[in-house]
Amino acid sequence: MKVPEIGQYVGSLIGQCLGDAIGFPVEGQPHEVCKEYVEEIIAEGPGLRARPGYIFGQYSDDSQLARELIISCITLRGFNPEDYARRIADIFSSGKVVGGGSATWEAAIRLSQGSPWHEAGTPSPSAGNGSAMRAGPVGLMFFDHAESLVRAAHDQSIITHKDIRCSVGSAAIAGAVALALVSRPFSRPEFVREISRVVATIDPSAEIAFSSLINWIDLEPIDAAQALVGSGYAFGDWNNWQGLTPFVTGTVLWSLYSFLHSPESYLETIATAVGIGGDVDTTAAMAGAISGAYLGIDKLPGELIPHLTDEGTWRLDELTRLSTELYNLKVVQRKLSAYA
Repeated sequence: MKVPEIGQYVGSLIGQCLGDAIGFPVEGQPHEVCKEYVEEIIAEGPGLRARPGYIFGQYSDDSQLARELIISCITLRGFNPEDYARRIADIFSSGKVVGGGSATWEAAIRLSQGSPWHEAGTPSPSAGNGSAMRAGPVGLMFFDHAESLVRAAHDQSIITHKDIRCSVGSAAIAGAVALALVSRPFSRPEFVREISRVVATIDPSAEIAFSSLINWIDLEPIDAAQALVGSGYAFGDWNNWQGLTPFVTGTVLWSLYSFLHSPESYLETIATAVGIGGDVDTTAAMAGAISGAYLGIDKLPGELIPHLTDEGTWRLDELTRLSTELYNLKVVQRKLSAYA
């Protein structure tokens, strides 16, 4: 197994935050708007369009909660779902969350009211992507221990989302980040097969959905989007969404496709993740975490990453320091082992 480099750890967290920040200004917008935005802001030269009320570089709850997961792991020298649940409750109750899905908000309220971490999650049929979007750091923590990766992905998911499809999505993103760390070069069919095996350990029926990726990773985005919609995996119970809804299976599959379609280019990956329209800050955050883990920080757009911010805090330097500390704990000192 290849030993990950420090730049990959930094790249994964920065890649997630930047993807989130690029998608944030057009979250919820239709395909046509997002496609034009991608062509203007990304394809023709990265620009600085911002969401009203924010400056460019602001990332959302997707990356805030991924960051909190890393902080929890570093603080306790391992993953502890009770501590992470407390941090989720604290960041929501403090009013510092940017965005935030209804299922996570509801769970955070229950956590604040004293519900145990394993009982607070919003039950089925709610199956949003709120736990998958923050799962990238699980891949950084347990890239070398598949059983721990799957268990941690599941446990961090049920804190806010009890539907098994959410745990599957969380494991898929964590597994993809882990594979990206240790697989260069890699076979795209084998990458898909490995992710399919990971999700099957949580729900055997999920293997069919994730195996289907192999049939359309070579398609152009417009054709791949049609294939995704036609597959029945891109749906949800939300009204008024144009493009992908926050339904977990569809957004996770699209994020994986976005990376696998152009693994050697971070900006092309993000352009694909955003261009489909809908919940694009999340698709870009998940795809960005995988791409950054694969390419490393040096291959991310250097003109954009200095703009990252969480309302004036947790900018590039702080995020770099945090991911470096996780790397030292996991890879250099080897003090973060299996999740028991």
